[in-house]
Amino acid sequence: MPKPAKPAKPAKPKPKAQAAPKKTGRPSKYTPELAAEIARRLSEGEPLRQICRDEHMPHWTNMYEWMAQDPQLSVRIARAREAGYDKMAEECLELADTPALYEKVVETVDPTGKKHVAVTRSDDVNARRLQVETRLKLLSKWNPKRYGDRVTMAGDAENPVSVQADLAFFDAILKNMEAKRQLGNK
Repeated sequence: MPKPAKPAKPAKPKPKAQAAPKKTGRPSKYTPELAAEIARRLSEGEPLRQICRDEHMPHWTNMYEWMAQDPQLSVRIARAREAGYDKMAEECLELADTPALYEKVVETVDPTGKKHVAVTRSDDVNARRLQVETRLKLLSKWNPKRYGDRVTMAGDAENPVSVQADLAFFDAILKNMEAKRQLGNK
């Protein structure tokens, strides 16, 4: 027995064109203005990850991708970082030369119940030392050739490796052994 024909389905109305969803998040499109701002801030000594925490900045990994694709951007960022390292070194001098004054207030009560307040002002040398040493340590890690301690472990064009040994001691031992061997044969 033949199956009855199904009634035709009415055509679905076409959906109305929806507006493009609003883009959220960080920009991932490279623009020369964005690169210029990042280079400027790097040259002022601000670290890349700190720059990229700003809302209008790309994620820091995007910067490395852009630098891998654009050698000119990579050179520009490297130069900006060099200038930033110099800025940090200048900050070390400023921190070392500028006292960090603080006040220490000590309140005491004597046996009669009278309050005494002693205020002392002094320089927080340890805080300044910590700030300077932290910056210097970072500089020595980021740019060891320029800011690191110079330690020559191997030879280079300026300081070739040379070994100097005084073999007179070994010559004396060999002569002594030869003399004992000759005396032992007689």
